[in-house]
Amino acid sequence: MHAIILFAHGSRDPLWHKPIQTVAERIAQRSPGTVVRCAYLELTEPDLPHVANALVAEGATSLCVVPMFLGVGRHAREDLPELMHALKANHPNIDITCQPAVGEQDALLDLLAEIALGRANS
Repeated sequence: MHAIILFAHGSRDPLWHKPIQTVAERIAQRSPGTVVRCAYLELTEPDLPHVANALVAEGATSLCVVPMFLGVGRHAREDLPELMHALKANHPNIDITCQPAVGEQDALLDLLAEIALGRANS
């Protein structure tokens, strides 16, 4: 089983995580066979190791972490590589990959420009 983990910063505000969860819901709607979960760096549960461990326990053979960071700051440059190293060490038989942060993806940057110009479709 392949699974996607949407990985975001986290917040004490209970409404903050709604967009991340909405992305997960849209993935599930568009690809019903795709397993998708949300994980957070801090201030919100569950964290990345917990989600990865649970998915492996459910039978995942590959995990793809998608960093939901617009800016590529310290968390994306330093914290995430450390977490990925630990995940791979804890699950050496699982194929674990990490996409570039969404803020580095041309498709998202183009969409943000279209939104700012008022030309994006809903």
